[in-house]
Amino acid sequence: MSDVIAELAAATSVEGDAKPASPVQSTKQFSVYEATSQELIERSMAPIKKEFLCPPPPSRSGNQNDAADVRAPQSGLVQEKKSKRQLKRERREQSTINLCPQVARTEDVDSCQYKDKCRFNHDIEAFKAQKPDDIEGQCPFVASEMKCAYGLSCRFLGTHRDIAGNSDEKEKSEMNFFNKETQRLLWKNKMTFTNADAKLKSLGLLGHAKKSNAAEENSAEKTQNGVTGTQATEVAVDSAVSSEPTSEMIQDADIPGPLKTEEVRPMKKAKSEDQENSKPGDVGGVNDGVKVEEDAKKNGFSTSKADVEDEDSIKIVETDSSLKLHPREKKKLIDFRDKLYLAPLTTVGNLPFRRLCKVLGADVTCGEMAMCTNLLQGQASEWALLRRHSSEDLFGVQICGSYPDTVSRTVELIDRECTVDFIDINMGCPIDMVVNKSAGSALLNKPLRMKNIVEVSSSILETPITIKVRTAFFEGKNRIDSLIADIGNWGATAVTIHGRSRQQRYSKSADWDYIYQCTKNASTNLQVIGNGDVYSYLDWNKHKSDCPELSSCMIARGALIKPWIFTEIKEQRHWDITSGERLNIMKDFVRFGLQHWGSDTKGVETTRHFLLEWLSYTFRYIPVGLLDVIPQQINWRPPSYFGRDDLETLMMSESAGDWVRISEMLLGKVPEGFTFAPKHKSNAYDRAENG
Repeated sequence: MSDVIAELAAATSVEGDAKPASPVQSTKQFSVYEATSQELIERSMAPIKKEFLCPPPPSRSGNQNDAADVRAPQSGLVQEKKSKRQLKRERREQSTINLCPQVARTEDVDSCQYKDKCRFNHDIEAFKAQKPDDIEGQCPFVASEMKCAYGLSCRFLGTHRDIAGNSDEKEKSEMNFFNKETQRLLWKNKMTFTNADAKLKSLGLLGHAKKSNAAEENSAEKTQNGVTGTQATEVAVDSAVSSEPTSEMIQDADIPGPLKTEEVRPMKKAKSEDQENSKPGDVGGVNDGVKVEEDAKKNGFSTSKADVEDEDSIKIVETDSSLKLHPREKKKLIDFRDKLYLAPLTTVGNLPFRRLCKVLGADVTCGEMAMCTNLLQGQASEWALLRRHSSEDLFGVQICGSYPDTVSRTVELIDRECTVDFIDINMGCPIDMVVNKSAGSALLNKPLRMKNIVEVSSSILETPITIKVRTAFFEGKNRIDSLIADIGNWGATAVTIHGRSRQQRYSKSADWDYIYQCTKNASTNLQVIGNGDVYSYLDWNKHKSDCPELSSCMIARGALIKPWIFTEIKEQRHWDITSGERLNIMKDFVRFGLQHWGSDTKGVETTRHFLLEWLSYTFRYIPVGLLDVIPQQINWRPPSYFGRDDLETLMMSESAGDWVRISEMLLGKVPEGFTFAPKHKSNAYDRAENG
């Protein structure tokens, strides 16, 4: 193994020499090999110790095609993505060599209930003849003393042994599986949302195309964009208060299709004569927690059948009184203070990665962002984002939607079908595909719609509702400070503020001074969580000391690059982690991935794909022992350098081909024709898109 690593590392150093020089190296007046640490930091360059810097690249006056020839053999970097139709056709062509899961599990060709109609192969001998060789290592299920559910299809079949019990251990360790009956109802548009539609109807918000609401939102948006300073605050408060529905709005509200009901709320029974003559507030839960019968006797009412029509009339009065409670008064308690919060991360923030972060010290985890419309359409791939592992003791899901009706129905459905501790509504996603649908950070331009979404969602369930925002949509036009005082009154339990605008994306540094300002302006019943550029325990300590009112800090890219940041914060140290320790962390991720996605060929390749996505971030980590100045800052760009051993040099390579080689060390050789391209461009050190 060491010879292989040495060979790969040597190839990596050649590639590093062949890559284009950085802007700093190409300047004649400045040399990274002669500059001081302070000069490097001023140029956002990592101050690598001189003994670990690679020699200067050779002169480029020669044939420029030589460098291209060196990089050409790299495998694993795809230029074009295949269409969904091409991928579907390839899967269909390969289906003849995929063994039926039921047959693989039982090794009995007659065990499949579909018999000849099954789209999988039932020929065990033919499957064994074309099955790839087993991967080195032990089956992840057997290693955890569980019976492998993949049987003959497992790529670690040679390590299987008889284990007492059944193969449903995965369902015990994971939860929030998508119910097939729920999916069928969503497909046929027969799912009902009683609580959400009742609240929407009472506010006149059913149907996002209502002209009255659209005109009011546009008016509020224009007013907000036309004022600054304290005027913006006053307009925000006025627009939030002026959202009471008119009778015309309520009459026009319709529930489409099967969601339409004659009565979305049970009618009250007629009050008795004594109750009609009583003063308002005499009966009906004035003294919270006191029995209704005692209240009635105390106020001179009789609870006998002669004076009260039915015992249910008193119960209904008690129920009606609970509707008057502020949404926050009936919320489940959840405290984010001083807890290490792993941000919801698209693609990489999957269940195995969150499970890995829990092992390394994370306290709060949140699933990947799921689109409300996809959830309401019953897409299984979107519902898979809500999956939860048993080790995630404080877990939430993040959803993204454009309108109050879509979001409120989604939160009601999630609360009904899943086990979560909180639901986070994304109002800061900068991705064009999301913003173009008036979701994510596009909502920052529509404060009234933000209010309606949070207010409706928080009022129909007891699960806490949190929101995640950015400072503003456009650079230099911060908006959250004018809304922060009202967000708590809308019903949100916590708000996470990413210290960048949508236009800024990930360029420049996060504006923590603005986060502090918003935190101090927030109401006492609203927890504020800061987000942006937390990359060491010193960053965490600084933000907590500079603003004690801050509940916690959310960690996003810092966890992608070095998930052991949670250990560093809890142990208050800079962990000079070795390449062997990093490899063991990758092995844990692979084991968790195989247990989640499966140990058959499909599961192995899925695990490989997400491992490579993670490696496209973690290669940016610079070991502590190689730096002249610690800690590393998240925006530092390193010069060409090498590690303390061959494996460390391989791990810091920015070549996708080297990432593929690392995956082969853990998951065996890649299939013939394998290609990989990172899904995100966030591995760039400085990228400013959309202005």
